Amino acid sequence: MQNISSVQDKLQRVIENIEQVIVGKQEAVLLSLVALIAEGHVLLEDVPGVGKTMMVKALAKSINVDFKRIQFTPDLLPSDVVGVSIYNPKEAEFQYRPGPIMSHIVLGDEINRTSPKTQSALLEGMEEGRVTVDGVTRKLPAPFFVMATQNPIEFEGTYTLPEAQLDRFLLKLNMGYPTINEEVEILNRLGMDEPIERLHPVMNVEDLLEIQKRVKEVYVDETIKRYIVELTHRTRQHELIHLGVSPRGSIALMKAAQALALLHGRDYCLPDDIQELAPYVLAHRLILKSEAKFGGHTPEEIIKQIIQKVYVPIKR
Repeated sequence: MQNISSVQDKLQRVIENIEQVIVGKQEAVLLSLVALIAEGHVLLEDVPGVGKTMMVKALAKSINVDFKRIQFTPDLLPSDVVGVSIYNPKEAEFQYRPGPIMSHIVLGDEINRTSPKTQSALLEGMEEGRVTVDGVTRKLPAPFFVMATQNPIEFEGTYTLPEAQLDRFLLKLNMGYPTINEEVEILNRLGMDEPIERLHPVMNVEDLLEIQKRVKEVYVDETIKRYIVELTHRTRQHELIHLGVSPRGSIALMKAAQALALLHGRDYCLPDDIQELAPYVLAHRLILKSEAKFGGHTPEEIIKQIIQKVYVPIKR
């Protein structure tokens, strides 16, 4: 079994590899890797053209895993995602043709541009780790990681993801526009070829599966668990929140904290891990009251306010 420093070194090499392609998005890169090793999934919401697709391609290439991209469109069918059984007259039987979901890393591009029925085909696989085609249940490969991107809902031709489906994403991230210097650096890196073509794998599937097991072994003290539950419990009592975070959110926050601790070279969690991750793990699980929306409040802002009010445990 690899020691902590070896694991941290491998994860750092993945981050450095991705940053050869993605400029100035260190936080998004780190958090995406946190979700991957925590066996969660990521929802990236931002305007087109800020590097969402390029980042997940670089992640897949860095780990040398099977990668498929699904471009969600209004006419996409569930069978286009999970696959279909086709009759083979020579064999006189139906044969399964796998869909793009049968891959280690799946990029669901612009997931909110397709119908809820097709969205659910992807989200069911994320939740259950398997898909059912013509009555036959098929297990998805391990590791299995979905990074879905969506355009802001203000864009035309989009379908809102229901709150119950949003809850299946471990993290929700926004990349944002690059600074002027970062955008100049992007232009400089293009040169004569695509930067993604210069990437080489720095990890393999076996390494990733072992690291995912190590994440589960990261120690979470009882005081940290109570701290997590106190934060989520406050969301259920907040005057601006219509529906707070469920126990699934508490579990997600703990898993993400374990992954972040390992990435930082620790085999134990700190309150700092919880505070850093809480806005990304919990905010998209909230449903605000109408007066909160009209008042200009955001879920991220409310989560940060709750963090400031909850006592931080100190182990003596």
